[in-house]
Amino acid sequence: MNFKHLYYFWVTARAGGVMRAGEQLHTTPQTLSGQIKLLEESLGRKLFRKSGRQLELTEDGRKALSYADDIFALGSELQAAMANTKAGVRTLEFRVGVADSVAKSVAYRLLEPALSIAEPVRLIGSEGKFPDLLAQLALHRLDLVIADEPLSKRISVKAFNHALGTTPMSFFCTPELRATLKGKFPQCLHEAPMLIQGSSSSVRQQLDGWLVRHKIQPRVVGEFDDGALMTAFGREGRGVFMSPGILEKETVAQYGVEVIGRSDELVEEFFAVSVERRISHPCVAAITQNARGRLFSG
Repeated sequence: MNFKHLYYFWVTARAGGVMRAGEQLHTTPQTLSGQIKLLEESLGRKLFRKSGRQLELTEDGRKALSYADDIFALGSELQAAMANTKAGVRTLEFRVGVADSVAKSVAYRLLEPALSIAEPVRLIGSEGKFPDLLAQLALHRLDLVIADEPLSKRISVKAFNHALGTTPMSFFCTPELRATLKGKFPQCLHEAPMLIQGSSSSVRQQLDGWLVRHKIQPRVVGEFDDGALMTAFGREGRGVFMSPGILEKETVAQYGVEVIGRSDELVEEFFAVSVERRISHPCVAAITQNARGRLFSG
């Protein structure tokens, strides 16, 4: 494959057309179009199609762009690694995948100790669905996966669970909404507007059973895979929402809400999943030691 042709395709796709790409690459649109056509011929696939006066990616074009993103991201990392070596500085690259069901604030608290070890660290973080991240881990494209559930034995990935800790869940809402709720917690949730986690979340499954046991039927107004989006709706008074108890002070201060109740029956667990049975990676060691010794010790 001619990677110059691939690079021209990549820049054109990201720029949104040959005119803008030509300005970035200091070349003519005709030259770009010719180079992209040669790439299409070598692949045997059309990567762009015309839509009026615009170019849009075909299905094969979107697939090629995904690979090109990875290729040129690796190229940038190679340059950075060589620059560090030339400067006599050894930087430890630490690649982490965070399951999208893990709250961003929790993820930060878990990962932050990795940047405090003795040697320089370059943290490369990505977010995605837990199974997708495990596939990346199996291919050694990730050093660690942070998730709110353990690796199942049913998944054929050779990796190991390292329990980090657990936290009970707290319920929040705006003061204005709290004034409209009837009774004490948790009965005040009956028929109350509520924002809940998506069905893929481990704590959602607990919540469904908890509501049944307590004979509570809230009026669910929103269901979210993205915890940050759920909290944004909660901040505007759209419903009661649930968040890890270790984030209570931060949630109250940042979003202007108040805690209306807590439940030790609802517990969120956090795991570090790695290919190491016994932890030797210094960043993973720092993360597990801090989580078990400080973050979840209470």
